[in-house]
Amino acid sequence: MDALLVDDSATMRMRLRRLLEAKPDMSVTDHGDPVAAMVEARMRAFDIVLVDCHMPGIDGIAFIRQMRTIPHYAQVPIVMITSDISDAVRLAALEAGATDFLDKSMQGVELTVRLRNMIRLARAVRRLAEQAAWLDGAVEAALRHMREREEEIIFRLALAVEYRDNDTGDHTWRVARYSQIVAEGLGLAPDVCRNLYLAAPLHDVGKVGIPDGVLLKPGRLDRDEFDLIKTHPAIGRRILGGSASELIRLAAEIAEFHHEKWDGGGYPHGLVGAAIPLSARIVAVADVFDALTTARPYKAALPFDAALDCIRADSGRHFDPACVEAFCARFPDIRIAGGQNRAGMRPNAGPVTEPWARVPTLLREVAAPSPAPAGWRVSSPEALLTPSVNPGSPAPLIADSHGSRTEPHHDHDLEDAAGDRPGPPDLPGRGPAPGRRGEMPQGVPRGRHRLPHLSAGRADDASPGSP
Repeated sequence: MDALLVDDSATMRMRLRRLLEAKPDMSVTDHGDPVAAMVEARMRAFDIVLVDCHMPGIDGIAFIRQMRTIPHYAQVPIVMITSDISDAVRLAALEAGATDFLDKSMQGVELTVRLRNMIRLARAVRRLAEQAAWLDGAVEAALRHMREREEEIIFRLALAVEYRDNDTGDHTWRVARYSQIVAEGLGLAPDVCRNLYLAAPLHDVGKVGIPDGVLLKPGRLDRDEFDLIKTHPAIGRRILGGSASELIRLAAEIAEFHHEKWDGGGYPHGLVGAAIPLSARIVAVADVFDALTTARPYKAALPFDAALDCIRADSGRHFDPACVEAFCARFPDIRIAGGQNRAGMRPNAGPVTEPWARVPTLLREVAAPSPAPAGWRVSSPEALLTPSVNPGSPAPLIADSHGSRTEPHHDHDLEDAAGDRPGPPDLPGRGPAPGRRGEMPQGVPRGRHRLPHLSAGRADDASPGSP
């Protein structure tokens, strides 16, 4: 126990010091100058304060009032020492924050007992403060643990969705990071950026309700299959909606609206412009960009600069122009996030600082050879394990049913980038076939994406008849 004694009378200080130090474990610091005492009180945490009423410079009432403004002394017992026992002085001291009074004229047992009671009160206040601090720490640790578990569950669930969608799961981490970077570029608050980073991986959770025959179909989808694919935002809303967790509610919002388009041509609600939640507008840019720059068994990856041109070209149509502007402004960070290898993105050792650090990398199992649809057998199992290729690398070769190798032969729109495909081009109302108006510009290999509307494989955002 530490006591602070402030009195301009050396005799009174000596008398009170002797009484206080007679108590076990009691250390006393005394000052005749109230200004010096105030300075030391701000640097040290005393358990009890005794202050004279009448002192030069600062009187006892002003001293107590200042002490109560210091957070530590909000509950610490402060005792007024005075020979003036008038009601006016007592009332003023109580209003300033005095706990009790000691009359200088007190002698013997009474003074000793009153000091003892004040010391007991100070000990009780100190114990309560220590218990409160311990409880605050325990609650903070429990909340942190709960948030970490919530985050880990989200990333594991997202990984399961990606794993079912014939991916190794790195799409999840990249979209989360890209979304966070765009949110930062928009100047959103750090906690909002962090929540978006954690919620974005569940944008396609509704795909767990899509049959494998449609979700994993290597060729183009017919109209009925594409209509089935377009139900996955509603499925995601049903899976995540109504949660008490703010993070899960944000994930539900993203899952439901991330296929809406700025010009109103998206689904499921056909929302226009700012009616689309900002979180979904951000994730839409991140999702499409990652799909464009990711190699799939049925398409090659687009170089980052060419994919950026695609995003710019669809600003104001597919994407919120403000999100595109933020994406372009932070493109060096986007490039770094997209260029990290799996070990760099998701370390398996060292301190755990991110939720994905606790989630293992899932590799696709390589099953025994089995008959594959003509033209769609992957030349090597490693092609399934490679989330992306370096810019400028050649398109992966595909072996047809006779064993000959050709480059991928898909022509899809930029809107195909989120993971599903429109129907065959030779059906009425479909896009132009290669070699006609809209064919790929020179210098872009067949099987890669067209500018400004580049194919990216599976198209959640496309309709079967999109040009």
